[in-house]
Amino acid sequence: MLVAAAVCPCPPLLVPRVAAGAAPELDAARAACADALGVLAAARPDRLIVLGPAGRSGRGPHPAGARGTFRGFGVDLDVRLPGAVTEAGEPGRELPPSLSVAAWLLDRAGWADASVEGLGVGEPLAADRCVEVGGQLAVRADRMALLVMGDASACRTVKAPGYLDERAEGFDAGVARALAAADVAALKALDAELAHELKASGRSCWQVLAGAAEGAGLGGSLLYDDAPYGVGYLVAAWS
Repeated sequence: MLVAAAVCPCPPLLVPRVAAGAAPELDAARAACADALGVLAAARPDRLIVLGPAGRSGRGPHPAGARGTFRGFGVDLDVRLPGAVTEAGEPGRELPPSLSVAAWLLDRAGWADASVEGLGVGEPLAADRCVEVGGQLAVRADRMALLVMGDASACRTVKAPGYLDERAEGFDAGVARALAAADVAALKALDAELAHELKASGRSCWQVLAGAAEGAGLGGSLLYDDAPYGVGYLVAAWS
């Protein structure tokens, strides 16, 4: 049963060595992510599953100890999901960037509270399938927690990666309300086509969360809501 969840954005810029001189611009987002991970630890889960958007090569399960890297972003920095390195995690498939950011956040938090595994989720995955996957995850442990990585729209300003789209602010506001209220129905109802058009990478992972949280009776808290660089970044904690 799902006992807690943290929702965090997944830009590699969250990692100060990647952001370099721009690192202070996301200090508030990093602090909010740390607070959300504190909620996960306080729930004392038996298992933590980390969800993140992934391309085809990064989809599927990634065991404890699986390796990620930020070398593709010009930084000689490798990370691993917490936990004992198993044969399955070594050398295995490399973590997608979203899960590499999650691994960095967990390492920064000194995570040692439960076994960890990662799951790369395809961004085009249909809503009903996302919900189904979430329901399957929720029954994998008596006390399950989720760390859900993903960004909101990338179309909030003319300098955003997806340029300005007038629909982006409203879409992001709806997601923020749903996360703040732990509104499972609202997350399930997110428009996958609109999310794709707005380059909102977190949509599929948020809908997996919705499936896992069905009937869990969790409450939500929105810890961060901003759009630096024209991309919506949201941090929330459910418990």
